[in-house]
Amino acid sequence: MKIQSSVLVHLGYGKYVRSDQVTSIVPIEEDRGPGRRTFVHLEGQVDPVVASRAEDSIVRDLVQEPRDITQSRQQQEILQDLLIDLQNINPTIRRIVRDEGELDLDRLERRIKGAIEE
Repeated sequence: MKIQSSVLVHLGYGKYVRSDQVTSIVPIEEDRGPGRRTFVHLEGQVDPVVASRAEDSIVRDLVQEPRDITQSRQQQEILQDLLIDLQNINPTIRRIVRDEGELDLDRLERRIKGAIEE
């Protein structure tokens, strides 16, 4: 389980905290109700923040990789797979595709390599 640094985690009702500042999460047992579900303890603060979300939801958000990072990783994997497939296309087929289909596989391969290396 890895806490993502500098990611804002929603506590409910417009409250957000940085994920790397959370030191503990404690479910509220007494006087629990709407708007009072979880105590979120933060680094450097004596009193916890009262969250309206349940503790399991907050923990899931703390350790889950942000969607844009996950999506970026998936896109990189797809580009790597495509690059491997492109490298297996023989020169004759490349020429036919370029001349007849107006698709330059060499240029496409170079662009993918450049994108992966960034």
